[in-house]
Amino acid sequence: MNQAVEISGVDTLAQELATIQQTGSKRIALLGSRHVPITHQHLIEMMSYALVLGGNRLMTSGATGTNSAAIRGAMRADPNLLTVILPQSLERQPRESQVQLQQVMHLVENSENDHLSLAEASALCNSEIISRCQQLVCFAFHDSKTLLRTCEEAEEQRKVVTIFYFD
Repeated sequence: MNQAVEISGVDTLAQELATIQQTGSKRIALLGSRHVPITHQHLIEMMSYALVLGGNRLMTSGATGTNSAAIRGAMRADPNLLTVILPQSLERQPRESQVQLQQVMHLVENSENDHLSLAEASALCNSEIISRCQQLVCFAFHDSKTLLRTCEEAEEQRKVVTIFYFD
């Protein structure tokens, strides 16, 4: 039994190393909290800008804070390499987000989730984003339940996961 665990660990490590060393473009999900100080938003925007300039496809959701900063950076670098997946329809998004989201070329709405709470719809949306990516970069607080569950889900799917904590 110990050998099976060790082999599984080696497989995971090998997969993570292969993803990190991949020189071609990757599908990277960038998700995070809505409650982000402006200085952190600038750093997230620069990171998404650099990732997209490097030829990576960036995926995120449409919330304010982290996701909005990721969208700004990706849009500056190459709007064609950005996909935004919304938890619900565009009309259900905060008004300040709607203006930005209307500029996104690859926008996926999940209007079938409009009857769900935002937390439920966000969890489903995050799962969809994770299923489409190779790597997840997440900005969260230690009590960000939905985001941390998304990170666990990504790890279970053997995605490379990087979490930055604000607290």
